[in-house]
Amino acid sequence: MTDNLHVITGGPGSGKTSLIDTLSAEGVRHMPEAGRAIIQDQVDIGGTALPWADREAFAMLMLAWEMRSYREALNASGPVIFDRGIPDVIGYLRLCGLPVPATALRAAEQRRYASRVFIAPPWTAIFEQDAERKQTLAEAEATYHAMVGAYSGLGYELVELPLAPVMERARFVREQIG
Repeated sequence: MTDNLHVITGGPGSGKTSLIDTLSAEGVRHMPEAGRAIIQDQVDIGGTALPWADREAFAMLMLAWEMRSYREALNASGPVIFDRGIPDVIGYLRLCGLPVPATALRAAEQRRYASRVFIAPPWTAIFEQDAERKQTLAEAEATYHAMVGAYSGLGYELVELPLAPVMERARFVREQIG
């Protein structure tokens, strides 16, 4: 049963990680984002599976990460929040103008999350770049639209997070997931 597997997605710099950190501090189990950790690991080892070097390799590492996270979360009791999910890989590939492998589509079709997916809209007031987040605000907005397309194309209902302080956002998510 996957009704307890909840995804929070959206463009970079829209407050997803702060929200998930807050929910985690309140005792909600979560699965961390793939992208940032992969970037850090690839930089550490001198790898090229990076969004500014080899986007396809980066996407395949993200897919493997998300599939492992999904498998791990299946055995959890209570709700689990995902900082992005398998469909994010599809959105990322489309955003980059890269082909989406049949294996990625199959993974997204076979490994389903709760039907309602939370999406963080672009939020100019909090958007910042950092060592791993090199995207511009315009690229963050394009990413948001790519995630809308990926998730809605797979039949998920998108629930937009309010542009509100993190505690209010956390309360909103807790009310939605029960």
